[in-house]
Amino acid sequence: MTDTKHVEKPASSLPGLVILPLLLALGAFFMRQFIVAMDAREPLVGFTYLFGVVVCAFLLGGLFIVNPNEARVLQLFGNYVGTVKEDGLRWANPFYSKRSVMLRVRNFESAKLKVNDHDGNPIEIGAVVVWKVVDTAEACFEVDNYEHYVNVQTEAAIRTLASHYPYDAHVEGEFSLRGSADEVATRLKSEIQARLDKAGVRVIEARLSHLAYAPEIASAMLRRQQAG
Repeated sequence: MTDTKHVEKPASSLPGLVILPLLLALGAFFMRQFIVAMDAREPLVGFTYLFGVVVCAFLLGGLFIVNPNEARVLQLFGNYVGTVKEDGLRWANPFYSKRSVMLRVRNFESAKLKVNDHDGNPIEIGAVVVWKVVDTAEACFEVDNYEHYVNVQTEAAIRTLASHYPYDAHVEGEFSLRGSADEVATRLKSEIQARLDKAGVRVIEARLSHLAYAPEIASAMLRRQQAG
């Protein structure tokens, strides 16, 4: 079976600040010549220059802007051509479609999920994940919607994490969700990153933002803690 995985590659583009005045000057020249030819009653020559004006207008469609911390993924009739990351006004083949992908660092805060911890106790848990796109080709072509994919896979990783640790440690030295913040954060980041590798996303940080017993057992567990 052939591996069809897409990997980011640079796409060639030209500086738009050079192409724009060049095309405008050519368009103005062709238009002036068209008017001169029509005044001289030479329609065949005139329409030749008019065609030049149309071509210049079409080539202007190849201009696009790349903002800081943004990339443009170029495709030609559905085929991946490459990615442009140079900031500013750029120009590429007008037939290319140009999809914007943000490279900025982003936060995602999950909903409060109701799951069972390692001991089977129902708990509420949530997390904050800091992430960014590092491979635009994988983000665009390996998953349907990379932002939604991050959200869904993060919540799946949180559920997996909760099942590996008890809410509270019962013996000295045991890791727990409440008492081992650094260990839990490291494990959570690893769990999420393993799920997001195929989407071209890098997890910068992941930490629990909410942790509590489920309401139906919260009072009983509080009394147990106080008795202990």
